[in-house]
Formats: sequence, C-alpha cells, structure tokens
Amino acid sequence: MYLSADKGGPQIPGMRYNLSEITEVIRNRRTIYPEQFSDRKVHREQIELLLNNAIWAPTHGMTQPWRFTVFMGESLFDLSENLGRIYLETVPPEKQNDAKFAKIVSRPKLASAAIAICMKRDPDRRITEMDEMCAVACAVQNMHLTCTAYGLGGFWSTPGIIHTEQMRAFLELEEEDKCLGIFYVGYPGIEWPKGQRKPIEYLTTWK
Repeated sequence: MYLSADKGGPQIPGMRYNLSEITEVIRNRRTIYPEQFSDRKVHREQIELLLNNAIWAPTHGMTQPWRFTVFMGESLFDLSENLGRIYLETVPPEKQNDAKFAKIVSRPKLASAAIAICMKRDPDRRITEMDEMCAVACAVQNMHLTCTAYGLGGFWSTPGIIHTEQMRAFLELEEEDKCLGIFYVGYPGIEWPKGQRKPIEYLTTWK
C-alpha cells in the first residue's frame, strides 16, 4: 500500500507505525487560546499523559532539563493572582497596559490546566543552556501533539514577566533555572482552526 505525499509519503513495507496518522496529528496541531476554550474540564489523567509524553523528548547527555508545575482547580486562581502581582511589580507604571494585564490574569481562570514550563540547569554544565532550552521546547511540542490527538486546545504563552526574579521565586526555581512559559490546556469552544505553511521549496536548500 502506498500513500500520497500529502498523506505522509510512501508507506514503506516494514514501517512500525501508520505514518499518515502521525503526519495528520503533526499538521493539525494548532494554537488555541484560553479565550477560545469551553467550560468542559480536562481530567488529571489527560494532563499526566501530556507530561509523560513530554519527557520522551530528545535530551543531550540525558540531562532531562524539563520541569513542570501544574495548576488545576483552585490553584489556577492562585496563578492568576500571582501573575497579576508580578506584572504590577515588574512593569514600570508608565508601560503598564490595562488590556495586557487583564489578559494575563484572566487566562489561568479560563483554562482547565496551566503548566509552567521550566528548565532545570544541569549542575555540571555538561550541556549548553541553548541545548537545554531546545530540549524543553521539544518536550512542549510532544505535549501539544498529545493535545491534538486528544482534541484538546493548547497555547504556549511567553509573556515577558516569566523571565523575572519574582516569577522564579513564585515557582521556587534556583538561580540558573528558567521559566520558559505557561502552557494552557482546555477543550476548544470553537471549530478546530485550519492552518497553512509555506511549501518546503521556499525554505529548503538541497546540496
């Protein structure tokens, strides 16, 4: 059996998985914002699978730098309150924006779960910080693809306040650890968005 390139390329005899299904999950991954979530709740078991798939991302030297802090239920309101506090403490008054502040504090309360995505620095410094951050980004992609398979919406949020000392203290991170964003999860209350990408001919050089 052979499939077209649009369906994932040729189905090679002896392949271990259905490539067309894997390709469909990858290509249907979408950012869905908390403002677009429904009231339907995500179960803890689903979040646990997201995290269990996340930790199978590539990691140089097996440092496994990803760390996750999960907020669900009442703790989402605690996250909202602290994000608002950190915004007001770290953004100069003349640069504060009411709409941005409202978005920062409302998003945790609109989600079923919010996962703080953090990088734990290898104490032996065997691997560069950039490589460790790339490993965490791969872990987030695994999470997002799992969301897609579940039919869940996901959004990796990276407001400037995540890089502050106040955010590090809130998440109880050590000095060289980093928060790389907050991943919001919920059931979409909208039709699944369509997407597009430039053809690889515009982005690839063959040698």
